[in-house]
Amino acid sequence: MKKSVNSILGEVLEKIKLSEKESEIIKNSSKEFLKKFRERLLSLKIDAEIFVGGSFAKETMIKKDDYDIDVFIRFSQKYKDEEISKLLGKLLKGTKNMLKIHGSRDYFRIKINPQLCIEVIPVTKIKNPKEARNITDLSYSHVNYIKRKVKSEKVLDEIKLAKAFCYANHYYGAESYINGFSGYALELLIYYYKSFLKFIRAMNKIDDKLIIDIEKLHKNKQFVLMDLNSSKLISPIILIDPTYKQRNALAALSEETFKEFKKTCKEFLQTPKTELFELQKMDLEKIKNNAKKKKHEFILIMAETNKQTGAVAGSKLLKFHKHLNQEISNFFEVQNKGFDYTGKKSAKYFFVVKNKKEILVEGPNFKDKKNVEKFKKKHKHTYIKSKKICAKEKIKFNITEFIKSWEKKNKQRIKEMYIKELKII
Repeated sequence: MKKSVNSILGEVLEKIKLSEKESEIIKNSSKEFLKKFRERLLSLKIDAEIFVGGSFAKETMIKKDDYDIDVFIRFSQKYKDEEISKLLGKLLKGTKNMLKIHGSRDYFRIKINPQLCIEVIPVTKIKNPKEARNITDLSYSHVNYIKRKVKSEKVLDEIKLAKAFCYANHYYGAESYINGFSGYALELLIYYYKSFLKFIRAMNKIDDKLIIDIEKLHKNKQFVLMDLNSSKLISPIILIDPTYKQRNALAALSEETFKEFKKTCKEFLQTPKTELFELQKMDLEKIKNNAKKKKHEFILIMAETNKQTGAVAGSKLLKFHKHLNQEISNFFEVQNKGFDYTGKKSAKYFFVVKNKKEILVEGPNFKDKKNVEKFKKKHKHTYIKSKKICAKEKIKFNITEFIKSWEKKNKQRIKEMYIKELKII
């Protein structure tokens, strides 16, 4: 018998919800660290306070292989912006298994155990969002808003479904290598639509830019378009942050990610299945075999950057993947491609391509005799098209040969894009 969509979502919830025991383990694991940190804060007489943020604080955390707890240190406004990261470093001095992450403000990642990391983030204690010096300063307001507005167990469960759905299909995260939905944005959207199903049905119907202003902080759509900075209006959905009317909580969402997200929403609505909530790893063997059946070429490449692990490394590796795709497209028809970031300093790229056999090479204007002669020496069969000398060049190399040759010719360009190593696997 065919299962109902509610039955399927019920099954998913059983799998993604943290048990009381798991929640207690996470809570106790972080408790000891927070106790020591508070003691150190008092002994050094630093004017700051601790608050736990993120999904765990808002009770919207889903089951994963590993967990992050966001701990924000709210420093008094008397400290300058450049001071607070240094003060945080001083507070954490001597902490084991700690990694410093560079950003607009440096923060720290501490591995408590193999499954749990605590991210300690410095923020400024503000009363009004307009006082924010950095986006992270709004985190306190975000946590309080969700905790104040979302008290129903049902809505919390619906948020977890939305997070699991986006996480499994790689739409979860505002980082530039994902350009998807942040956790806070999903919490706001589910609070607005009331359920996961209503949310994805609404997303599936969007054809034009959507503006959502939950607290009606702006008079109308025109006021939103006038009040927000133009850079915040690019995303397909403008979600006004209820805690700060000048901010679009979905500014990071790209058209490309949203288009793929809508496809997955449509797929679930047509054929509901639990698999769409399960993290799918790239089945490279299957992709390779499918390519072989269609007589296409397959290549798997590993790229490593010299940039910092996390969002910085991820964005550089994605940018290089896009650049490489453009270069390949000059000589091959790209049938399929993939980007898999490990979360560290390397990523895997795969390409399935079809050889173009020949390409059109455009030369100089036919009146430019000197350069026309040079062009004719390089190309045997030439002709004039739109006042330019042109030639058709046969492609006699495969994708592997192309990558090897391209890498040799573009060593400086690769270096400029912060790629340390490029390797065909």
